[in-house]
Amino acid sequence: MRFMILVKATPESEAGAMPASDALVAMGRYNEALIDAGVLLHGEGLMASGKGVRLRFDGNRLTLTEGPFPQTSELLAGFWLIDVKSRDEALAWCRRLPFESGEEIELRQVFETADFVAEGSARDHLQREQSWRDQTQRPLTR
Repeated sequence: MRFMILVKATPESEAGAMPASDALVAMGRYNEALIDAGVLLHGEGLMASGKGVRLRFDGNRLTLTEGPFPQTSELLAGFWLIDVKSRDEALAWCRRLPFESGEEIELRQVFETADFVAEGSARDHLQREQSWRDQTQRPLTR
């Protein structure tokens, strides 16, 4: 089952501050552990919301709002997508994150194709998406 580990933004990440070298080394070791375990599907850091845009859909109307966005605690600074056997295993990986203080993450399970009840063309789309995932979403390896 897939889980997304969402890293909340901090005032520092929203200011565009890059992690210190020792933090990058610790994060690199964590990522290598995920790769060695065969559970890492993807992971990235996100630039500050000042380089982003929000899009709101309201019927035929689309509203774009350029960042930066207020309420740093509601923003994301990065993510990992992992494929593990259980929620407990996902939580175990979260506990190993090399964060020291003030960082906050959120763990969310990702829907699988089998979670959706679909018929007709919706089922066809889901099957094509699953086929694409089967071909492209494999754990990273060295």
